[in-house]
Amino acid sequence: MASTSDIRKGLCFRNNGEIWTVVEFLHVKPGKGPAFVRTKMKNLKNGKVIEQNIPAGHTIDDVRVERRKYQFLYNDETGYHFMNNENYEQITIQGFMISYPELLKEGQDIEMLISAETEEPLTVDLPSSITLRVTYTEPAVAGNTATNATKSATLETGAKIQVPLFINEEDLIKINTEQFSYVERVKE
Repeated sequence: MASTSDIRKGLCFRNNGEIWTVVEFLHVKPGKGPAFVRTKMKNLKNGKVIEQNIPAGHTIDDVRVERRKYQFLYNDETGYHFMNNENYEQITIQGFMISYPELLKEGQDIEMLISAETEEPLTVDLPSSITLRVTYTEPAVAGNTATNATKSATLETGAKIQVPLFINEEDLIKINTEQFSYVERVKE
């Protein structure tokens, strides 16, 4: 058992018989009334995100989880296939368990959250940033240099993302996987 003072980003706990993880939290002490923790949490079974206020001092049923390294192999109609880097066992995950599955590249290493009690996969965590090659983008047009102007680009995984006008085809770019946004151009 844990209390509200133990709440942090990534904490997994049981609520109404289902496993949830904390996405965001804020300890609130209003001028009038008792303190509470405002949380945004994600259901690990169906991907649903809700906000909930938990009174200060309330106990929560935390879930023991393990982080394991896996390698992305491929995806098909049955799901996304991964291989455990330690024992080479393969596992299939549904797309809703991955925040941005279109950013997965074959051979890429990821971390998977596994329930220590049931050995059931809970979620797939991509690295905080990844580097991918731009396969298609429109050329920049002269005079189109307004502040923060962007254009659409297609990446080697098939994902489409907004990039600055100076990005060209075959450029390598770094992408923030938490916000699905362009970070910078990478030199080869």
